[in-house]
Amino acid sequence: MSSITWTPRAVSAEARDWSGAAWRLVEAQHIAATMKLVDTRSEQDMLEALLESAKPTGPAEAARLHYLLATPFRYPARPGGTRFRGEADAGVFYGAGSVRTAAAELGYWRWKFLRDAVNLERLHPVAHTAFRADIAIATVDLRQRPFTRDAARWQHPQDYGATQAFARIAREAGVGAIRYRSVRDPQPGWCIALLTPRGFAGNRPRGGMQTWFLAVSRQAVSWRREGEAWEFSWD
Repeated sequence: MSSITWTPRAVSAEARDWSGAAWRLVEAQHIAATMKLVDTRSEQDMLEALLESAKPTGPAEAARLHYLLATPFRYPARPGGTRFRGEADAGVFYGAGSVRTAAAELGYWRWKFLRDAVNLERLHPVAHTAFRADIAIATVDLRQRPFTRDAARWQHPQDYGATQAFARIAREAGVGAIRYRSVRDPQPGWCIALLTPRGFAGNRPRGGMQTWFLAVSRQAVSWRREGEAWEFSWD
């Protein structure tokens, strides 16, 4: 049971203006996929524009955003939801304080997909893009008191009931983002759940994108780029 009954007023009282950059990793295969279907860059641009127009539009606040920022707000949640988004909730943009932590978080979901698959032993290397987004909005930090009293509920590895309920209360309180400790990175790292597209400080990702390759086996998740590599074991 929670040690505190969280209400919108209680959560709002702990909110603070926060600004910073958060890293996110996304699969980059869509670029190669459209290149296979056309002969020129202009044809590829036209094809991608047509594909983009067929996708869900999402909330009006996301219309101004680059697709890498807008995408999490355009699609319904996965079955069961995610840490701060239930199946019926509005979109959430998840980011992390470092590329490593973002890799641990995304790698977990790729490993879980492989674990649940039938007759699939590994996922061969796939290119991913790491990018940063600037965020500036009223935020609560679950790593700080009084929220630390419920740390076990915020960091539960599979049960998202408490965190999804907290996110709904935060929305009602007018809080735009939730910072929290990464559950998947064995090293200390923080993540952020942006609850509204209004929280972006700019319309596009910040410069300095990175390309990483992800390979997944039933024993480990491996990330690699030139001169740098990480591996996260199944446990």
